[in-house]
Amino acid sequence: MSRLRAVVTALTLGAPFVATAADITRVASSFEDDHPFGMFIDVGLEHSQRRTKILREILPSTPGGTRQLTPELWYKSYDTRLNVDLAVGISPDVELSVGLPIILAQDETWDYVSGRNEGNSSIINNCLNADGTLTDPTCATTGTGKRALFEVPLKRYHGGVGNMRFGLKWAVFNQRKDDTKPTWVVGLDYEAPTAKQLDPSLVTASNDRGAVGDRVHKYTLHTELSRKIGLAEPYFKLQYTIPVRGPGFYSNCDNQNVDPQNLGYPQNCGQGVWDRKTTGIQPAHVAGVTFGSEFQVLNQPRRKLKLDLRAISNYVSEGRYYNEMSGALRKLLYTGDYLQVGGRLALTVQLSDVISIRGSGMMLYNTDHVLTDEKIGKDTDNNGTVDLNNPAERNPNFDYRTDFVSRRFYAAESKDFRVDATATFSF
Repeated sequence: MSRLRAVVTALTLGAPFVATAADITRVASSFEDDHPFGMFIDVGLEHSQRRTKILREILPSTPGGTRQLTPELWYKSYDTRLNVDLAVGISPDVELSVGLPIILAQDETWDYVSGRNEGNSSIINNCLNADGTLTDPTCATTGTGKRALFEVPLKRYHGGVGNMRFGLKWAVFNQRKDDTKPTWVVGLDYEAPTAKQLDPSLVTASNDRGAVGDRVHKYTLHTELSRKIGLAEPYFKLQYTIPVRGPGFYSNCDNQNVDPQNLGYPQNCGQGVWDRKTTGIQPAHVAGVTFGSEFQVLNQPRRKLKLDLRAISNYVSEGRYYNEMSGALRKLLYTGDYLQVGGRLALTVQLSDVISIRGSGMMLYNTDHVLTDEKIGKDTDNNGTVDLNNPAERNPNFDYRTDFVSRRFYAAESKDFRVDATATFSF
């Protein structure tokens, strides 16, 4: 044991052992003998962006050849928001929290990649209607009647008050109280569909922004572990988000009369098996793993400096929701599943017992995935196949221009970046 203590002392530069929770396992606590009331107020400014190359499938040039993916567009999105969160201890080691994001600007742009232009883009030189018929019998050879899927370059604008967040956390073990155990936190976060519904069919402008709400309840189960060892405090987190559609969720069928050319078989909307639950938003499930460590760089009585390094991995399931092509095609799109991998670096300066400032930067890489992948229909008569001669089996969302194999859009080289600065007031 003496050798083990010597090794630990050497690794921690002889720093005294002080049990404090990492930010990821922070829990407001009240009604304790030495701390009757605990509360945190976080006010932060966050800016994030996504940059994605949009590819499109094309038919092989020779019989039996493999499908090809051709670069078409660069997609960029920018999101700037103010986050306000309040966490209050409602008993020893139990916290209740509430938060509200105010989205100041959520902008999207689509531009051609290098070498692509109006003359050779399949987006502009389109000869198909959504139902698979030709816009003109001679379109493919003469260009007569061609109809662009959308104009390029293109911009869309959204903003407003986002969904309210509520959380409940319990520190099952608290290293500050018992240094023989790590800090272990379990919790449930709930995002309520309080924001006004985002309607992708609407044309927006910088002075007339669209709403941002998806009208989906999101329940996130999570657990975190951390243990301070000298100057380091390694941690681990697991989380899983379960989405449940709320009142007023969006369906592409809601606006079939605004642009009937945007759906392949709009006459099926609301008919038979094609009710709003089937044609509407199908939000993705998200599972995530985070691990990392905080490091105490400076530890003075009134000044503390912490460095936080973490690795992040998320799995995003398939579903129909607002993705990188929704604003351009003006509808929710069935999206393939993908992984996010990346990391985050944060620096926290504690100015006093009450005020601390944290700045962080994060980058995530999103694996390639399909952006337009509606199923052509549903086998309603149970004969083992979708019969397109049976109108009742045709999916109204299916669009021959974008969902048919050899015309689908894909996301590639997709990266998310985020920077934020947060002030925390501790009581």
